[in-house]
Amino acid sequence: MTELAVAATLQPTPLAAHLIAAGKNPLLAEYRAVVSPRVLDAPEAETEALVSNAAVHDLGWLRRVAVRGEDRSRWLSGMVTNMVRDLAPNAGAWNLVLNAQGRIQGDLTVWREGDSLELVLSADQYERLFTHLDRFIIMDDVELVPLGQEPGAEETVLGLTGPRASQVLARMGLPTLPEPMTATRVEWNGLDLRILRNYGVLGEHYEILTPVAGLNRLWRTLCTVGAAPAGWAALEAFRIAEAIPAFGIDIVERDLPQETSQMRAIHFSKGCYLGQEIVERIRSRGSVHRHLRALEIKGPVPAAGTELTQAGKPAGHITSAAELKLPGSSRIFALAMLGSEAELSNESLAYTASAAAGTAGILAAPPTL
Repeated sequence: MTELAVAATLQPTPLAAHLIAAGKNPLLAEYRAVVSPRVLDAPEAETEALVSNAAVHDLGWLRRVAVRGEDRSRWLSGMVTNMVRDLAPNAGAWNLVLNAQGRIQGDLTVWREGDSLELVLSADQYERLFTHLDRFIIMDDVELVPLGQEPGAEETVLGLTGPRASQVLARMGLPTLPEPMTATRVEWNGLDLRILRNYGVLGEHYEILTPVAGLNRLWRTLCTVGAAPAGWAALEAFRIAEAIPAFGIDIVERDLPQETSQMRAIHFSKGCYLGQEIVERIRSRGSVHRHLRALEIKGPVPAAGTELTQAGKPAGHITSAAELKLPGSSRIFALAMLGSEAELSNESLAYTASAAAGTAGILAAPPTL
């Protein structure tokens, strides 16, 4: 089935629907189980905004679930890998969700607002993770309630990403957040907005939750005060350059938490949770034999699954790769699952893509763009 055929069976995000209604004719394609703008400007301009300024983009593929009931904190703490009970008000934590064998089932972010707990996850994981979590509500006073989908009160999310994202918010009279994984709520032009700052490596990552009824006003104002529109293709390339993995692409169900190298998702002293025994056993008794690593590529852009070799021997495989197009130049970054021996060696990695050879080097630190 072609990409257009698949997209025809999916729902457009509120932003995609708005741009179509406004006659903007954006290039749309499937992304995270929705239809979202793939490109909104020249690729170089979109990347330049993400790298040097600020880009506004669609996050309508995010889904929100409230965790309610007297046992919500204890129950949720037992279902995810990171801290829940000691989350500060208006703070969040990225989590992995495991099965009893310690294998990753998905990822989500837990946010606390006052005494309320909320899950934020991608649309392509929504049904599966909702079912997985709901199955473990047995004798607990816990209820999972979808948010932002009530008729007449629908909500969506816009992203604001880049090193000058806070400056754009300040120009609008909106609050900025000095630390990642924090949030606030504000009234702006009659709209109740919730502003969250997520984790980022090469820039600030804001998520702005807005009523769909105010989407046009918010989008137009963000563009007017200096944010450049960007589609998900540029965001994907930027994500890979930041070495932020995506579940279902770089992290899959067979993976163990330590294999992902994402220790920011794990709290080792929080107490028991599903799969914790395996995570602790790996930490205390030994290590895993492969890790997800960031690479910079010299050669053609390799497809996901492309085999990597080192000195003629299998060394791992590409999980995602993209060309980051900049004005006057471009660079190719990738994420790859590598065996331990390849990580420890100083030799470069080799691959073949489109009948051409290429090389890759492991990045020890985030790149300077």
